[in-house]
Amino acid sequence: MKSKTKYFLTNDQIVKIFNKATLGQVENYYPLGAGEFNSVYCIKIQGSEIEYVLKVAPRDGQSVLTYEKDMLEVELKWYDKIANNTDIKVPKIYFSDFSREIIDAPYFIMEKLNGVQLDKIKINSTGRLAQMASQIHKITYDKYGYEQNTLYDNWYLAIRSMTESLIKDAELMGRRSKRGHKLLKYIDKFKGILEEAPCCMVNFDLWTPNVLCDKGVNGEYTYAWIDPERTFWGDYVADFVALEFGKNIEDKKIAIDAYNAVAKTPLVITDKIKVRYYVMEAYLALIQEVEKYYRYSIFNYGWYRNVFSSKFLYNHAFKFLQSVQL
Repeated sequence: MKSKTKYFLTNDQIVKIFNKATLGQVENYYPLGAGEFNSVYCIKIQGSEIEYVLKVAPRDGQSVLTYEKDMLEVELKWYDKIANNTDIKVPKIYFSDFSREIIDAPYFIMEKLNGVQLDKIKINSTGRLAQMASQIHKITYDKYGYEQNTLYDNWYLAIRSMTESLIKDAELMGRRSKRGHKLLKYIDKFKGILEEAPCCMVNFDLWTPNVLCDKGVNGEYTYAWIDPERTFWGDYVADFVALEFGKNIEDKKIAIDAYNAVAKTPLVITDKIKVRYYVMEAYLALIQEVEKYYRYSIFNYGWYRNVFSSKFLYNHAFKFLQSVQL
């Protein structure tokens, strides 16, 4: 999809990048994936069947959300965390460059994995995604928030800061998020509940395009995870927002049953869990509300998709948060 943040490279720039990486001479290349933030290319090497993936962040000076600054560099850390602590397949990283010597943006080159994006295959993937989430949730930490921003001592402080940053991002574009301020009030109202949330690795981007699926000769599927860039340290309940999207948390039976079958700590739905869940549903709504100012014009499909999706999420989350009495 078209996006203001994508950095489209020239043939000369791509050739220079691969010459520096000493991974072979570029034969041809083409844009890859359905991402809407970074630019991603598939690179074919001369005299070889090997293909690589080149991932490029927005160019320096491009307006991005606060939490998106330096996100590509931190993504490499999340790949390491997944590779070293789970059995989830992730691509190998062959070369990274944050020097800005060739282009005015960081980039890295990684393995091109076999398979197609999970959204292109007609299988019920909810259970598999939930079980993949359960593995990263076993990776814990004692600080909360985005690695590329500030880390905090508890989830209340982190999610409050994350929300404030998005509100300020909107203001930088001349917009005021009334619903963002409303979310901030709910975060303060439920401070005690949010402070109780444990801390673990949270992907918060569990959409099927971010998982590659490959069918083996025995008919079994294997899965690989790409693009963990939006990961943060925080409340594991947040990853259920994308699973069975749009349903009430207590109605996400497929995701919860699959998760609990393998999770270190099973998810048991209580009113406190619901509060934590709907705060994160509203937080996703705020991301969608604000990011459209940075990525799209009003003539772009992404703008209107975000308008309608954020409205739905806000209404769904606030309906519960305004009714709960704890």
